[in-house]
Amino acid sequence: MRSWKIPMAVAVAAAMLATSCGGAGETDDGQGADLDVSTGVTDDSIVIGTHHPLTGPAAPGYSQISVGAQAVFDYVNDNGGVNGRRIDYRVEDDGYDPTRTVEVTRKLVLEDEIFAMLGGLGTPTHSKVIDFLNDEGVPDLFVSSGALMWNDPGQYPLSYGFQVDYTKEAKIQGQFIAEEFPDARVGYFYQNDDYGSDSREGLGQYLSEQIVAEEPYESGITDIAPQISALQEAEADVVVCACVPNYMALAILESARIGYEPQFVVSSSGSDSTTLIGMLESFAAEAGEEDLPAETLLDGLISTGYLPQVNMEDDPWTQLYTEIHAEYVGDEAPLSNTMIYGMVQATMFAQVAKAVGPDLNRQSLLGALESREWSGPGTVPFASGADDHGGFAGASVTRFRAGEEPEVLQEARVTDSGGGEITGFDLERPAPDEVEFFDGA
Repeated sequence: MRSWKIPMAVAVAAAMLATSCGGAGETDDGQGADLDVSTGVTDDSIVIGTHHPLTGPAAPGYSQISVGAQAVFDYVNDNGGVNGRRIDYRVEDDGYDPTRTVEVTRKLVLEDEIFAMLGGLGTPTHSKVIDFLNDEGVPDLFVSSGALMWNDPGQYPLSYGFQVDYTKEAKIQGQFIAEEFPDARVGYFYQNDDYGSDSREGLGQYLSEQIVAEEPYESGITDIAPQISALQEAEADVVVCACVPNYMALAILESARIGYEPQFVVSSSGSDSTTLIGMLESFAAEAGEEDLPAETLLDGLISTGYLPQVNMEDDPWTQLYTEIHAEYVGDEAPLSNTMIYGMVQATMFAQVAKAVGPDLNRQSLLGALESREWSGPGTVPFASGADDHGGFAGASVTRFRAGEEPEVLQEARVTDSGGGEITGFDLERPAPDEVEFFDGA
């Protein structure tokens, strides 16, 4: 990465940053409830809900997830719905405030009477409602966070993860760095909560002797200059970031400001290039530095992923989502990997509901979800069996190239959240026309 004189851009970026998707809250043992009910299901509709930060400091990184999901549901509804039913998707803005998350979740369950929660976002937020959802018998599907707590069928039988968990992802990153950068001095820049600690657990299995500096940041404390300087002083030439987009952008800006040029390796949670470029450009514009070369600063960024990406133009799922975006989102927002994240969640919900058939209730939905190995848009296997609610089980490693498709550095591999091996796998990934997730035109 090149060095640029951007102190004002860094300052403006800091003023705009705040929270993230890490940090577990306290929970009690969920007791579950009667599932043989069809609350939220009528002859012609299925009502589902979610909580997302549509406003507030976390919105720039995550508000587009629900936009993507809504676009897919609009597409499904315009193509006959699911077993004759339209999907009514209700999004509540929690501002990434756990107190508001509790309020809006209670509204969705007790007033809107949703059939299921889909993709509730964030560890500190969703951890405050996981007991309530399980106690009320509400399927809690595809939580938007890589925390390990969603994969606990004994305590939370109705909750299911979605994205590859932080430990699995970091194991794959750690092995890749150990193999491809065996002599590197590795720095670790991380969010000081479950996100950072779970990721560190995975990295440590492969990089314990290479890590020379570990620098945490606190959500809401925006001056990270001391941490970036410490990584530079430790001569870390590879920096692994367990960051959300806001702080990844700030780390890039601060590094450029001081002339520090490490190889950044970032988790999927903070790697969406469209979002990062938008943040960098926004920060620069606010600082009066419109000529900041945001895309150039990102060039070479290494990340992990498990979903189709916006720049993978030959991927049939990216092609479908590009068409859906053009028809149902248009100029409202650019297609991004963050938006595709929500599109995949919506596709998979519709896919499972379609498989149930016309007799849809909460028990039949979860029975279908746990009954088989699901394949579709994702590029790695998906776990949703009775004993494993972990979601996507691995990731590939790619490098961002400005104006080009991502460069695949390592094909996708899978692993567990413990000390198990990282391995290849066989996956027959179907094209969109081979997946039933709507009735048809």
